[in-house]
Amino acid sequence: MHLKTITKFYIVDIFEKFRTNKGEIGQYMDQIHGYFAFPKLEGEIGSKMKFRGKEVLTWSLNNYLGLGNHPEVRKADADAAAQYGMAYPMGARMMSGQTVKHEELERELAAYVGKPDAFLLNYGYQGMVSVIDSIAGRNDVIVYDSEAHACIMDGVFLHKAKGGKSFVYPHNDIERCRKMLGFAKNRAAESGGGILVITEGVFGMSGDLGKLDEIVALKKEFDFRLLVDDAHGFGVMGKTGAGAPEHFGVQDGVDLHFGTFAKAMAGIGGFIACATDICYYLRYNMRSQTYAKSLPMAMTIGALKRLEMIRTRPELREKLWTIVNALQTGLKEAGFDLGRTNSPVTPVYMKGGEAEATNLVFDLRENYGVFCSMVVYPVIPKGELILRLIPTAMHSLEEVEYTLKAFKEVRKKLEEGKYSKTEFATVAVDK
Repeated sequence: MHLKTITKFYIVDIFEKFRTNKGEIGQYMDQIHGYFAFPKLEGEIGSKMKFRGKEVLTWSLNNYLGLGNHPEVRKADADAAAQYGMAYPMGARMMSGQTVKHEELERELAAYVGKPDAFLLNYGYQGMVSVIDSIAGRNDVIVYDSEAHACIMDGVFLHKAKGGKSFVYPHNDIERCRKMLGFAKNRAAESGGGILVITEGVFGMSGDLGKLDEIVALKKEFDFRLLVDDAHGFGVMGKTGAGAPEHFGVQDGVDLHFGTFAKAMAGIGGFIACATDICYYLRYNMRSQTYAKSLPMAMTIGALKRLEMIRTRPELREKLWTIVNALQTGLKEAGFDLGRTNSPVTPVYMKGGEAEATNLVFDLRENYGVFCSMVVYPVIPKGELILRLIPTAMHSLEEVEYTLKAFKEVRKKLEEGKYSKTEFATVAVDK
C-alpha cells in the first residue's frame, strides 16, 4: 500500500512577501529612491530646472515642443481653470460628463490625424490597455512586436486572461511578423475570430520607428486590423506632425491610431482615432471610460489650445528637429552608439555595470549639472547601460554643445575605470 503525502499550506499575511521580494526594480529601492528613482525636479518647466537645490540642464522631459510651460498654453489652462474649476464636468462621459468641448477636441484630433472620428481618453496607458481589451475578444488573435510598451503588454495579458491567443514577433522583423500572421490566420479560422496587429509608431526606449509601411503592405496577404501606439510620434513625426502614420504615408492603412497628450501635447489624456462606427463601439464598451470620470474641462480646453499650436506653429517642430539633429549628429561624430534611433528619442549606449552607471549619472548631475535618465538591468541586459536623452524645442545649441562636452568627459572616466572605484553615488541617496 502506498501512502499519499499531503502537504499542508498555511495562510500568510499577503503583505509579507513584499518584505522579502520587492520586485525586479524594487529590490534596489533603498539605494536609488529619491535620487536615481523618484527624483524631484523643481521650478519652471524648461531646459534648466532645480534638482536638490542645484540648477541642472534637463534632458528627461517628454516635452518635445516646449508646450509644457508655453505662455499661451499656461494662459489657456489658467483661464479654463478659473472659469470651470478642476471638477467640471462631474461623472463619466456616458452619464453626465459630456460637453461640447470634449466633442470639439475629438473632431479636431480626428481631422489632424486623418481619421473620420476620435474618442477622448482620460489617460494614455489606461487607454491603450482598454482599447485592446475592448477590440480583441476571446476568439480573436493578437500579433504584436516584442518591444511593445508595457501598456500594450498589459492589454495582451488581459486578452490572454479571457482565453484569447497571441503571437509575438522579434522587434521590427517583418518576415517573422508574416510567419506569426500565418499562425494567427490558422488560429482565427479555427476559433471564428479576427486578427489584430499591434505595434508602435516610435519605440520610446530605442527611438526607432515601427515599420508601418511594411506592416500595412502585409494586409494584401493577410486579413487583419492594425493598431498603432503613436505616443512618441504624435505631434512630432510627419510633414505636419500628425504622427508616424503620416511619416510613412499610410494613414489609411492604420485602422486604430492611438495618441497620448503626455508627450508633444505636454498634458494629460489621450485619444483613439478610427472609423466612426468603431469609435461609437468604443464609446459604449471601453470600461476604463464608461466607469471613470470625464476628463476635466480645464484639461480639455488646454488640450484644444495645445493642438491648435501644434497645427499652426510649425516653427516649434522645426526647432525641435534642429536640436535633435545637432545632438544626435554631435554624439555620433564623437563615437557614441545611439542604436537604431531615427526619432527625437536619443539613447546613448555604453558598457558598464550598475555601480558604474550610478556613479556616472551621479557625476553628470552633481559635477556637470546634466540631468538625464539612466536605464540598467533588469530593463536591459547586465553589463550595459543607457543614458536616455529627450531633446526638445526648449533646448539651445549652446546647451547641446555643453552636453556633448560632458558626455565625452564622463565616457573617458568610464573607460578608465574610475566609476568602478568610487563610491560617491551612495552618499547622495536618501529616503
